[in-house]
Formats: sequence, structure tokens, C-alpha cells
Amino acid sequence: MMKKFALITNFNIPEKTEVAKKIAQTLLEAGGEILIASFNREKLARTGADDERFTYLPIDGVYGEADAIVVLGGDGTILESARRAANRGTPILGVNLGRLGFMAEIEPSELQLLPRLLTDDFHIESRSMLRVELLSEKGEPRSVCYALNDATISNGSVSRIIDLALSENGAPVTTYRADGLIVATPTGSTAYSMSAGGAIVDPSVPCFCVTPICPHSFAARPLIFSDASTLEVRNICVREKVLYLTVDGKMNFELYRNQVVRITKSDLETKLIRFKDSGFYQKLCRKMREAHF
Repeated sequence: MMKKFALITNFNIPEKTEVAKKIAQTLLEAGGEILIASFNREKLARTGADDERFTYLPIDGVYGEADAIVVLGGDGTILESARRAANRGTPILGVNLGRLGFMAEIEPSELQLLPRLLTDDFHIESRSMLRVELLSEKGEPRSVCYALNDATISNGSVSRIIDLALSENGAPVTTYRADGLIVATPTGSTAYSMSAGGAIVDPSVPCFCVTPICPHSFAARPLIFSDASTLEVRNICVREKVLYLTVDGKMNFELYRNQVVRITKSDLETKLIRFKDSGFYQKLCRKMREAHF
């Protein structure tokens, strides 16, 4: 049974702090414990939101001690928590304070559902993640990180056409002339990949989504690969000195000519707490209607 709940949000924003107070009060009254990162203590004290029943710990301690992570914000906030929680297998409950919140489970108007966490009245949905390796020109790993949404290769803030070569399991697939290339999980298929014209994929489908950004070719189309594959993207761009690899919109790496990004399915998963049984596409359509898309 869950007892300890980490509360993660930006306490500098009054609206988020107010909802966080309500969540904390609901869970405390139900018999739970609230864990908050130590660097937030002064912020909460200034706003009168501090509570003597809160336990303050270093951020790693918060994630290490919690039975569940309650995240208030949009999908970007959940992505950040997912990277910290995945290697511990700690489940995440998203409370939507963003615009769409595809990964969030409840809205601020549904906080009455929170006591169900203490009676195990919920189910866990597992989401696959990418293992993203940046290789040297000799094929040696230089950096390794993990993504719940996507890995993107582009020219950075300058929009110029670049050249990339894609291979699967060591065999060439195609080359791209485009503004960039996105490799996404099914979870990430509703993020940047969707905006670039990629397929929308149910998160239960075991695949990678490869989507070119503004391709300079009639033949370049989004592709779907089995997530048992090893994908490699090589920088074959001649006129640009360096490209950029961006992972989940947060981590950035320089990608020089002939360097390779290797992408495989990670052994880590993100675990999302679900109270509701609505299907993925029903939720997707509802979110789109609410956002007036």
C-alpha cells in the first residue's frame, strides 16, 4: 500500500502552489505522508504554504523514498520526473496544469480521486522509453541518456536543411534532406512528432516513430519500426560544422560530421498511475476538442 507521496511542481507559480496545497491536504487527511524537495522549503514558507507535517529531503531522497510521485504541471514537467523516477520504478500520477496534458491522469477538479492511492484502487500503465547513445566517429559510446518522448537531430535554433543517413540493424534505410529528424516512442508520437506530420500511435504498440521535419523530398515519409530494432542516424551533413541532438526537449548534445546517434528500446519504463479506463484514442480526441484543435 502506498504511504509516501512526493509532490513535484514549480512552487514559484502561485496557481500551482495553491493546487499543491489542496493535494497535500487531501493526502494527509487520508493518512499519507508528503515529501518535498528541500530547496522548496523557503518558497513554501514565504507563501504560507508550509506545513509541519511535510518531510523535506534532497531531491534524490524525495525520489528515492517516495512510493509515488505526484506531478503538477504539463507534459514537460512529467517528462522531467519520468527520467528521475524510471530507474527506481516509482510510478507517477500527473495532475494537469498545462494545456493538453496527454500523460496527466486527473484535472485539478478531480482531487477527490487521490485517496484511492492509499487503497491501491488504481492500475499502472507502463510506457516504453528510448536509450539514446551518442557515438564517436570510431563507434565508441560518448554519452548515454533516456527519453520518454523523443530524440531530435536538427541544426539547433537556425532552420537550415541538413543531411542525415538512417539505418536499421546495420542496414541502410534512407537518407534525409530536411530541417531535422525525430525518433519518438509511441508516447512521444503526440508531441513534436505529431506536429511534424508523424503518425499518432497507441502507447501499447511496441515501435519507434521516425519523422522527418520539413523534408526537402517528395519521397521522405514518416516510418514506423519495431522497437526491437537498433536505429542509427549518422550526420552526413557537409556544409554544417555541427548539428544538435536534443533528448526530450531538455538535454542537448553536439553532433559532429560522421558521428552517429544509436537508438534502442531502454530497459527502463515510465509507470503512470491510472484511475480511469478510457482508451487512448478517446482521451486523445477529448484533449484535442478541449484545446480547440
